[in-house]
Amino acid sequence: MIIGRNEGKSGKKSENNIHRSLLSPTPMVLKIGRYVPTLILIGLAVNLILPQLASVEASAHVIETMIPWAVLLAALGQGVSYLGAGYLINSIAVRVKHTIPILKGAIITLAASSIGMLAGGPFGNAAATYQWVRKYGISAEGAGLASTLPTIFNNMILTVLAISGILHLLFTHNLSSVQFFAFILVLTLLGLGFAAVNWGLKNRTAFTLIVVRIAAYFARLLHKSYKPAPTKASVNRIFAALDTLSNGGWQRPLLGAVIFTSFDMLTLYFFFIAAGFPVGFEILIVGYGLPILLGKIAFLLPGGIGVVESSMAALYTGLGVPGSIAVVVVLSYRVFSFWIPTIIGFPIAFYLQRT
Repeated sequence: MIIGRNEGKSGKKSENNIHRSLLSPTPMVLKIGRYVPTLILIGLAVNLILPQLASVEASAHVIETMIPWAVLLAALGQGVSYLGAGYLINSIAVRVKHTIPILKGAIITLAASSIGMLAGGPFGNAAATYQWVRKYGISAEGAGLASTLPTIFNNMILTVLAISGILHLLFTHNLSSVQFFAFILVLTLLGLGFAAVNWGLKNRTAFTLIVVRIAAYFARLLHKSYKPAPTKASVNRIFAALDTLSNGGWQRPLLGAVIFTSFDMLTLYFFFIAAGFPVGFEILIVGYGLPILLGKIAFLLPGGIGVVESSMAALYTGLGVPGSIAVVVVLSYRVFSFWIPTIIGFPIAFYLQRT
């Protein structure tokens, strides 16, 4: 009995050390975090804003004439979107016989996204979600699902939207060569990812070993120390989440992901209304799904900065939206859906970590 009790304590300490290491960015990460946003914003200005200098006056006019009530609806849509994320975490907790209030789940999602900006991207996000859900009294199984399933569901929905949009462009002959190659690239990456996960489910030990070796290789390139335990824990959580999906526990979490994505799209749509240029549902989807998905694939850029804005503005301009309106709408949407939540999330993350 004494041995079992000691093993339990050591296991708990090991688990805490794993997630503390993921949540505590190294000095190198912090230094990079200070300069990367500035460099990315400069790149964004060069690639997106400078080509639009000819329409600066028109863009300023669009901003001045934006409809206030539509901007308020955009803000409301973004708030409901995060409540959908909170419902997703709530539904996962219910599945493992626990409960987390929807608002608490939304707050955790908001804070974890900000942590992912500074350290680890999606992995830092998942680690933060895991730790804060565990602090709320949820079991390790439930916390693992809460840190993994949202990403899986959200990316699945974005994939469907992106493919639907590209097929629409293909059938209407509006697909440029650049968009076509981007589509092929996305499909190739998704296909390779699906094949790798499918093989990994059947060969879990070998898959985990390969992932550990890849992570160790990149750690050596960055001249950082590496411990395999956090990587193994992340892979195991992914397997547990996929097992849950195969056992039928996907309906309510999927509903939460649909709410999150749908109201995020509504935020973008309300900005089109605010700018006096409402677009059709098909055009909205075409310009939304692929840029957001590309931003997630380019995870080395925090939040897909630059990738999302430039590709989204280019798509909408190609679909007949005036350049000045496309730029204002896209940048306004990103301020409400990315920058404001990220800025709000940092003090919330500090509070959650302290308490």
